[in-house]
Amino acid sequence: MAGQRKTFNEINITPLTDIFLVLLIIMMVIAPLLDQQGLNLAVPNMIEVQDEIKDSKLLKVVVTNDDKYMVDDVEVPVNELGSFIAQQVQNSPDGLLIMSQENSTHGAVVKLMDEARNVGVTNISITEY
Repeated sequence: MAGQRKTFNEINITPLTDIFLVLLIIMMVIAPLLDQQGLNLAVPNMIEVQDEIKDSKLLKVVVTNDDKYMVDDVEVPVNELGSFIAQQVQNSPDGLLIMSQENSTHGAVVKLMDEARNVGVTNISITEY
C-alpha cells in the first residue's frame, strides 16, 4: 500500500519553549517596576496613646459606621472634605488622626487619606475608634 500516510507521533515543543522564555523575560523586566507604587506604611507597636492624643495638636476625623466624616461631632460633607481639611490643618501642625469606627468601609478611610494628601498633609495616623 503505497498510498498510506505516515502517522505523526512526535510533538515539537520548541515553539512552546520559545513562548515561555519570552514570557519569563517579560516578567523579569516588569517585576522590579511593580514594587515602586503604593504607600509606604510603618506599622507601629501596640501601645497606649490616649495621653499623647490629648496633648498633641492633631486634626481628629472620625469615620463612622455609615461612612460619614465627623469633626468635633459635626458632619463634614464628602464634597467639602478637601477644603475643610485644608482649612483645619493650619491649626493642627501635627497632622491628621483618622479614627475609624469598627464597621466603616476601607473606601471611606482611603478617600479621607487621599483628600488629606491632596491638600498637603504629610502626617496621617489611623486608629480604631
